[in-house]
Amino acid sequence: MDAIVTVAAARDVGPGTVAIEFETPDGFEAEPGQFVKLSAEVDGESYARFYTLSSPGVGDTFEVTVGIDPEEAGPFSQHLDSLAAGDDVEISGPFGQSYYDGESRVVVLAGGPGVGPAVGIAEAAVADGNEAAVVYLDDAPAHEERLSALRDDGASVVVTGEDADLADAVSDALTGDEGEQLFVYGFADFVSRATDAVEAAGGDADAAKVENFG
Repeated sequence: MDAIVTVAAARDVGPGTVAIEFETPDGFEAEPGQFVKLSAEVDGESYARFYTLSSPGVGDTFEVTVGIDPEEAGPFSQHLDSLAAGDDVEISGPFGQSYYDGESRVVVLAGGPGVGPAVGIAEAAVADGNEAAVVYLDDAPAHEERLSALRDDGASVVVTGEDADLADAVSDALTGDEGEQLFVYGFADFVSRATDAVEAAGGDADAAKVENFG
């Protein structure tokens, strides 16, 4: 669907990272892990980018998490960083097939901004009474409060630096149990590293639901 959505809240959730919560428009339905296109006009120029949902649902509101490099942020990133409650943004979507679909156990490998869908999917799974494991690589982690809450709720959460060896963490996270679904979210280099680690752990990378951010 295409709609104008209103910002309900915007907050910093880590270094160079902002979570933007929108009021859910009538008829909008999406699953944790799907993505939307945000569009806006900035200084007379039209911009559009895709962002994956970082909320476990889309009831009254839904959320996306945006990474913003202060040295490289363009006009649209700066615009998103400046949003506050009451501002409007155009959205289209949802898009994507790499989403949580009620699997009995989810394992989410996340690099950088992939933490957004990671926390959303894990929270949705835990709320459904299912198992969740998150392996998250980032030198400046975001959403630490939500990751800590997931641990408290019984999820397995591993947070480590970008140069860490993924193999052991992935091997520990994967059980091979029936109903287990692997998700991978991040930029191309991370996706390649993650799928290599899955294969090294004896998992099936081809069965993973993968979202490559480019």
